[in-house]
Amino acid sequence: MSERDTPDPAPGRDPDAGRPDQEVVDLAHRLFDMAREGRTEQLAAYVDAGAPADLTDPSGNTLLMLAAYHGHAQLVGELARRGADVDRLNDRGQSPLAGAVFKGEDEVVTALLGLGADPEAGTPTARQTAQMFGRTDLLDGPRERGGPTVGG
Repeated sequence: MSERDTPDPAPGRDPDAGRPDQEVVDLAHRLFDMAREGRTEQLAAYVDAGAPADLTDPSGNTLLMLAAYHGHAQLVGELARRGADVDRLNDRGQSPLAGAVFKGEDEVVTALLGLGADPEAGTPTARQTAQMFGRTDLLDGPRERGGPTVGG
């Protein structure tokens, strides 16, 4: 088929339909940065205004996963209270809890356990990650210790 024979898009059909607007893409990048930087009030306001609590980056990392991995326990709690899934796995099968265990983020681990995160979710699981790094103490969470939860 020659270039001349290539059919035109349907009349009235935008060939870019289905592609996100650049402004939307830029906003998503800003939201991911807010999660990494722990900008709790600002990110919570965007979610309250309609941004998806489980927005994912191209690797499947949610806002909560990024906040957890970067040690922002308060933000993890706020996102969970706004509907973010504490056990949502990224494209590599990793859970937010396993990421927090890997990074040694004690407060985030405590927060996630208090929010009901499953230590057996993902590959490797948070429990396996804790065993690999000799940090099984991190999974002695608030339910087992009777300790406080973030915002609870």
